[in-house]
Amino acid sequence: MDPETRLISQQQLTAFVVEVFAKKGLPQRDAALVGKVLVWANMRGVDSHGVLRIPGYIARVDTGVNNPTPQMHITTDLLAAAVLDADHAFGQVALSRATEIALEKASKAGIGLCCVRKATHMGAVGYFALELTAEGMAGIVINVSRPNMAYPGARSAGIATSPIAIAVPGSKHAPLMLDMATATQSMGKIQLARDTNSPLGEGWAIDSKGDPTTDPSKAAIPTALGGHKGGGLSLMFECLASLTVGNPLIAPFLEGAPNGDLHMQNGLVIAVDLSKFGDVSDYAREVDRLASAVKTLPRASGVDEILVPGERGDKVFAERERSGIPVPAGTWNRLEAVAQSLGMNMPNEG
Repeated sequence: MDPETRLISQQQLTAFVVEVFAKKGLPQRDAALVGKVLVWANMRGVDSHGVLRIPGYIARVDTGVNNPTPQMHITTDLLAAAVLDADHAFGQVALSRATEIALEKASKAGIGLCCVRKATHMGAVGYFALELTAEGMAGIVINVSRPNMAYPGARSAGIATSPIAIAVPGSKHAPLMLDMATATQSMGKIQLARDTNSPLGEGWAIDSKGDPTTDPSKAAIPTALGGHKGGGLSLMFECLASLTVGNPLIAPFLEGAPNGDLHMQNGLVIAVDLSKFGDVSDYAREVDRLASAVKTLPRASGVDEILVPGERGDKVFAERERSGIPVPAGTWNRLEAVAQSLGMNMPNEG
C-alpha cells in the first residue's frame, strides 16, 4: 500500500460523508443514504464509485445539476409498474424510492417495475439490487446516462457506460450479486488510476483524439466491454430505461443538441417476488447449491479459489471492516479541499 494512503474506518468515513451532504442542503435522511451507498462501494472494493465521487457531486450541487431537495413524483402508476420523475435528485435517493415502489408492486403482482427519469449519477447500483434480496426478492437495476463511452468502431463517445446489477438471495451462502458496467472499465476506475498514479490496462480507454492510451491523465473515453457486446447492451438499456419514459439521452447528444445537463440519468428497478413462484427457502437453498457446485470446478493454473458473483466484494468488505478503507492521496487531497470549503475536519485515521 502506498505510504501516503490513509486507512479510515467505515464509521468515520460515513460520518464525514453524511456531514458533507447535510451541509450542502440535503435532508438528513437523504444525506445519510448517499453517504451509506458511497461508503458501501468503498467497503466492497468498488472505490471508483465511492467517496472519490464527492467533489463531482458537490460541484453539481453548486451548478444546479444535482437537486438536494427534489420534488419526486410518480407520473405513471400501473398494477405492476410505475414511472418516477426524480426532479434531478441524487441518483441514490431516486433509486431508493424506486426500489420501494418496485418492492411494493412485486408483493402484490409478483413482479414490480419502476422506471426513473431525470435523476443524476446513481453510483453503485448493486446496493439496491442487494436490498431487494433481503425481502426475498430477486432484483435487477439498470442505469443509463448521456454518452461517455466509445461506440465500437467509433473514435468518440456515442453510448454510456450504463451498468446493470442482478441479485438473488442465498440461504447459508450470501446473496449472489452481479454488478457490472458495459464498459471495459468505468470512468470512476480511470479517475481512481489518476488518484493512485497507476497506468491503465490495455484497451481500457481512448484519448481525446480517439487513440488508445494507458496514460490515465490522457484517457478521455472508456471503451465498451467486449466490443459490440458491451456496446449493444448499452444501446438497448437506453431503449428500455430512457425511451420508455420519454427522456432520450443518447440521440439528442449525437444529433448535436446543446449538451445541457451531461449528468442527467435514467434508471430501471425490477423486483421479482420469489414467494409467488414457490418456496423462497427452497429457492435460496438452490442458490447455495448452485454456488457450491460452481466452486468445485477444477481450478485453472494460478487460481486459488473459484468465485461466484458477489464473493470478491464480500471478501473485501470483511477485510475492510477489520483494517479500514484505504483512501489514496489523490482522493484524500480532493476531499480535503471539499472539507476546507465547508469548514469541516477530515476524518481521523484508524
